[in-house]
Amino acid sequence: MPRKKTTKKYKIKTHRATAKRFKVTGSGKLMRTKIGKGHLRRNTSKRTKALFSKMIEVESPSMNKRVRRLAPYLRRYKYNPPA
Repeated sequence: MPRKKTTKKYKIKTHRATAKRFKVTGSGKLMRTKIGKGHLRRNTSKRTKALFSKMIEVESPSMNKRVRRLAPYLRRYKYNPPA
């Protein structure tokens, strides 16, 4: 009796840096963190530093497409996928 041929579906690896930088809201919008949060923030005002904590929506369709291609499972988990 011959063996059955199985069609294999490939899993796509998530780009980890992209998954850490972006989040998806419940309605499906892609949100990104602001720049300038890394270092050298001693001289910036408290108001500016407070504004860094908010996230902004990704508006560019091309950027949206690129991020979704790099992290295909972002929508499934909404937040950073489990490690």
